[in-house]
Amino acid sequence: MPAHGYQLILPPEWVRVPMRVGTEEAIKSIVDEAFATLPRSAPLDKIGPYRREMERRLCDVVKEARRAEALDLYLPVEPMHGIAIPASIVVSEMRFPDEVAVEPSAVVNRLVTASGRGGESSIVQVDGVHGVRTDRTILSGTEDAGELGSRRVDYVAPVPGDPGRWIAVAFSTLGAGDPEDDIADLSVALYDAMMSTFRWR
Repeated sequence: MPAHGYQLILPPEWVRVPMRVGTEEAIKSIVDEAFATLPRSAPLDKIGPYRREMERRLCDVVKEARRAEALDLYLPVEPMHGIAIPASIVVSEMRFPDEVAVEPSAVVNRLVTASGRGGESSIVQVDGVHGVRTDRTILSGTEDAGELGSRRVDYVAPVPGDPGRWIAVAFSTLGAGDPEDDIADLSVALYDAMMSTFRWR
């Protein structure tokens, strides 16, 4: 039977924002929780602009994820060990018509050896299925990065039992302002640990 979903265990500082149903409710919950710790005496005229700015930024991230036809968006909403981590995970599904569906192992091998993808690619196990992990750094000032560089790690794997469907889990972080700094490395290590909990449903 083909897999019809997935699950991913998150650290307590991360939240899931579904892209198809319940997106607005998830954003409201994130913002409500972020401002819930403020004292009741805090002036509303001071809080309002910060709340609206947080909502705007979350909506911008959601729009970008939807352009990638994402299923889910994951974000860290609390500092980790006192450090705010600018990062995100976008989970997307790719579908291919039956007439162009290719043996998954051939696609995996092609992805690992394909030139032009940049970074380092390797074959990995995604809950018992062979997939590809690609780790690359996009330096600031390039067309892909814009003003700030980023570290990006993607996992791509076929959905078990359905060779025409693939899932992509794309992680991105700015580190502490440098995509090659220690914070970026630690963030990638955390993401890989999260991916080790990935399970098909």
